[in-house]
Amino acid sequence: MTKYIFVTGGVLSSLGKGITAASVGTLLKHSGKKVGMLKIDPYINVDPGTMSPLEHGEVFVTKDGAETDLDIGNYERFLDTSYLKSSNFTTGQVYSSVIERERAGGYLGQTIQVIPHIVGEIVNRIKQAGKGHDILVVELGGTVGDIEGLPFMEAIRQMKHDDEVAGTFFIHVTLIPYIKAAGELKSKPTQHSVQELRRIGITPQMIIARSENGLPKTFKKKLAMSCDVSQESVVEALDAASIYDVPMSFLRQNILKPIAKELELGELEPDMEEWDNLVKKIVQPKGRVVVGFVGKYLALKESYKSLTEALIHAGAHLDTRVEICWIDSEDIEEKGAEALLSDCDAVLVAGGFGSRGVEGKIKAIEYARVNKVPYLGICLGMQLTLVEFARNVLNLEGANSVEFDENTPHPMIYLIDNFLDQSGGMQLRTHESPMGGTLRLGEYPCDTKEGSIIREAYNGEKTIYERHRHRYEANPAYRKQLEEAGMIVTGESNGLIETVEIEGHPWFLGVQFHPEFTSRLQTPNPSILAFVKAAINLP
Repeated sequence: MTKYIFVTGGVLSSLGKGITAASVGTLLKHSGKKVGMLKIDPYINVDPGTMSPLEHGEVFVTKDGAETDLDIGNYERFLDTSYLKSSNFTTGQVYSSVIERERAGGYLGQTIQVIPHIVGEIVNRIKQAGKGHDILVVELGGTVGDIEGLPFMEAIRQMKHDDEVAGTFFIHVTLIPYIKAAGELKSKPTQHSVQELRRIGITPQMIIARSENGLPKTFKKKLAMSCDVSQESVVEALDAASIYDVPMSFLRQNILKPIAKELELGELEPDMEEWDNLVKKIVQPKGRVVVGFVGKYLALKESYKSLTEALIHAGAHLDTRVEICWIDSEDIEEKGAEALLSDCDAVLVAGGFGSRGVEGKIKAIEYARVNKVPYLGICLGMQLTLVEFARNVLNLEGANSVEFDENTPHPMIYLIDNFLDQSGGMQLRTHESPMGGTLRLGEYPCDTKEGSIIREAYNGEKTIYERHRHRYEANPAYRKQLEEAGMIVTGESNGLIETVEIEGHPWFLGVQFHPEFTSRLQTPNPSILAFVKAAINLP
């Protein structure tokens, strides 16, 4: 039977529950345990797919095509594992399932209530996610005391007494504020947060104390006593030079000892040598390279979380600090590409939705193409490479994507009416279709062309597999014109254009997929690794 570790948060949000959960999972995995990860989000949205990146951060896409919370990305990057849609669920999904079952008569006329029906559905989903694993690490979104989180708290409380559960361990991530005027660390917010948990019926067995300052032994002792945990179960979580150093910090504090003791896991000795070496190269690399990152959601950098992390992974393996020069594509429209990109070693144009900032991205692409600067265009970044090439090389006036101009005389990017989904079934998508239901989502194969940049990046693999999240496709009607002028299609998926390159350019690649979704610290994505190599002129 599966054992469960529950990670809750107190005092305030954004304390790093996701990194904590991922770090604990990483240490357990490197100890030889089969570890599953689950993120529970209390919001009522069915998934974050239609939520603004500026509000919620990046939408992470799983291998099986689920639009999930960005913490699933942290789990994959830390544990070097592909998780599925069962690794994330929301209040919206829980209530939808219960209501659908009630409408179908599945409850035999019972009055549907939060307890037992909603809570029962939550427990069932947690157990389903735990199947096949020695340990499931469960992160509860939100903060203790949030009204929407109460059914989830009740669910994990009940699991302490469930005969189908082999053991439970509760970790509480909390803030230890430092009052500068008094020169003191304060434990009271944590005490109140733990009291709220205990009122619900949950007694945390470990406190992860987020603090800007180290905790003195006397303070740790006081915290342990007031929160009713052992002193060895108070773990410092100080600001780290890299999030990937957090597992090493936890390991130095023997975090696994109380977990192993409570869950009867035996002696755990994780092999973290390779991990530690990569972290050292992130913190103190030998080289440096500057990538001009052209995007439109720069007000919240977490909109591009997977992509910025993928650049860090590539840099770690090349012993190089990848410095990101953030460039808002709307600024390029005002100031020009050269003014903002001339100091960059390479140009990356990221994905996005909507027409805002598109012309700036096109100018950035033109700059990279004309000046022979290494270039990587991802999703919309690839689509706009076709638009830029059509306008400036093929001289097709008014060339555009139908996403931005439905009446364009040259639809380089169009909305394909029928496309094959992951299971091979035919799907229909139109301009009137719901935004959340007509995206090409998840992992698809891509057949690469011999001698291409993309095939070389993937070590000669003919067929590669990458994840998608988009509605529009490159229009094959213009393929012949493009290729005759020097833009070559080097990757295809079921007849759809997946990757393009430019003849005579030292390194220019546009990809329809999102390579960042499969990049991990220990196994960086090949196309992003090759891009960074090109930026630092490595063979």
